[in-house]
Amino acid sequence: MDLNLRKAILSNIASNDQEQLEATIVDAVQNGEEKMLPGLGVLFELIWKHSDEQDKQDMIEALEQGVKQSTNG
Repeated sequence: MDLNLRKAILSNIASNDQEQLEATIVDAVQNGEEKMLPGLGVLFELIWKHSDEQDKQDMIEALEQGVKQSTNG
């Protein structure tokens, strides 16, 4: 991902509170638009970097379950 894109996304959400961040994620997921994927990627990167090992393992397990459900459904 272009570093400028990452910085632009972070700049756009820099002043957001928890409610606004949640709304951003919910909106992006519900709309399912391809153009939202880079932003979700940047948000996930932040979450990953600030998570402990147990949280990371929980995310991997949730991801694995989601992938299995998506490919079997």
